[in-house]
Amino acid sequence: MKILMVCLGNICRSPMAEGILKSKILARGVDWTVDSAGTESFHVHEPPHPFAVKTAALHGIDISMLRARKFTPGDFQHFDRIYALATDVYGEISHIGGAASPMDKVELLLNELYPGRNRSVPDPWNGPLHGFQEVFDLLEKACEMVMVRYADQAASFASIPRTKS
Repeated sequence: MKILMVCLGNICRSPMAEGILKSKILARGVDWTVDSAGTESFHVHEPPHPFAVKTAALHGIDISMLRARKFTPGDFQHFDRIYALATDVYGEISHIGGAASPMDKVELLLNELYPGRNRSVPDPWNGPLHGFQEVFDLLEKACEMVMVRYADQAASFASIPRTKS
């Protein structure tokens, strides 16, 4: 499974989501790849926002080595699931991909937590630090639902006895 988390600039929400999901993957021992990107190029090659790094570190997650990158049409081919962290980001993903984009791979992350509600993860970019903590908590819950949906389903499917035909 290859998952991409996408926000606007790839320095706050999506790197925190990437770090959270990677920590959950490591804890469960599943063979997944997680990355993050932004729909804009404002911060390409920059590290995550200092408050994002600090907030993740408070939870034992190191995202300091991540660097922002821009979402590209090629991401549709490389990733199995693409999570937009906001409704405007979802629209930009569609725009960047063009008319032939496989948008069935794209979902709003918070729909894992609040199905069908199409809610956006708030952008904590302007601070303060406690805003990053609130976003982290929301991302942690949504990432846990991703694990339940995909990792736990895959494990259940793998444990079903097979019969020879």
